[in-house]
Amino acid sequence: MHDTSPPAPSDRDDEYTLWIVKYGTRTAMRHELFLNYGLYGEPDGSASMDYFFWIARNRLRTIVIDTGFSTEAGDIRGRTMLIHPREALAALGVDPRTAETVILTHAHYDHVGNNALFPTSALVIAQHEIDFWTGPLASKRQFAAFVDQTDIAGLIDAQQHGRLHAFRGSTSPAPGIEVLELGGHTPGMSVVSVQTNDGPALLASDTLHLYEQYEREMPFSGVTDLAAMYEAYSTIRTMLNGGITHLVSGHDPSTLSRFRASNRLPGLASTIGTTIEDHGSAPR
Repeated sequence: MHDTSPPAPSDRDDEYTLWIVKYGTRTAMRHELFLNYGLYGEPDGSASMDYFFWIARNRLRTIVIDTGFSTEAGDIRGRTMLIHPREALAALGVDPRTAETVILTHAHYDHVGNNALFPTSALVIAQHEIDFWTGPLASKRQFAAFVDQTDIAGLIDAQQHGRLHAFRGSTSPAPGIEVLELGGHTPGMSVVSVQTNDGPALLASDTLHLYEQYEREMPFSGVTDLAAMYEAYSTIRTMLNGGITHLVSGHDPSTLSRFRASNRLPGLASTIGTTIEDHGSAPR
């Protein structure tokens, strides 16, 4: 368990409060979550996955990382929406119409499903992700099950209107924010490091759905490049040895309990770091 006492506030341009917001959940079997589960010689059993999006903000800016699944996409796939991302944003005082940047770690339905809430935001995503989901392989059943065409159309529309910022390799959309393309789960799967005054945090997103997946090197069942998925684990280990303080999974049910609980959204949000906004100054 991480120390839950908040650090002293900061007004630095490159430090943020990081919000981890849980908006959905599902119950599955272990063989559904781990690739070729029978290879491990372990009994099957029930398992849970939670669904998150993230917010990095300070007194100068608000950056949203991923936007969750839409009500329709969740219903089709039997996912439980605990709170609509729109309502969660409102509870945390975030107006999506004024969020200057939305970082999309990849284009699966549960990470880009509410982009329409952000009509003026710059959308940051890896070029490999756009190329793949608008290419000929995207229609194959094993890939198509993870995306909604309305979401992809929304990305194309943003691109046509100059709001889509596609990058290769890495990019820094704001001071203290770094986006690194790793691939594996999807061709342009990316992680996001966020500088807080409680140390740098790594939003691993779906490079590791569950901490067990990373700790035991048990790849997730949905994968486009298995070798790249294993390499992503190694890269994350290197980043942790290089100074990353907090590792945030993409779907692990234990995630919220590892960080400081938020009283603004009880039971559905935790935070890393404290900035001046938590002491009376509202972010833009």
